Amino acid sequence: MSEKRFTSLKEFYPFYLTEHRNFTSRVLHFIGTGLLILSLFTGVLFHDWRFIVAIPFIGYGFAWVGHFFFEKNKPATFQYPLYSLASDFILFWDLLNAKQPFRVK
Repeated sequence: MSEKRFTSLKEFYPFYLTEHRNFTSRVLHFIGTGLLILSLFTGVLFHDWRFIVAIPFIGYGFAWVGHFFFEKNKPATFQYPLYSLASDFILFWDLLNAKQPFRVK
């Protein structure tokens, strides 16, 4: 992890992208965030708390597999939990809208 201290999401997001360059890791993050959103809507729609309880396991499960097995780095969540969470959603949206590629050159 970088020794630099980030003080804004705008400053953090470029660093976040450097920690998410592996194709498989990006796919896993995308799937995990998509399932997290689906689980949230399902839990609220059907008033079933089990879907809500599953959210951290779904989101972190996919992301951490990507980091530990494919990126070979430590998730930024440990040092910057809020910036990292926000960046997960930004990357999800950017991948969905093709503003970010799944395969980084």
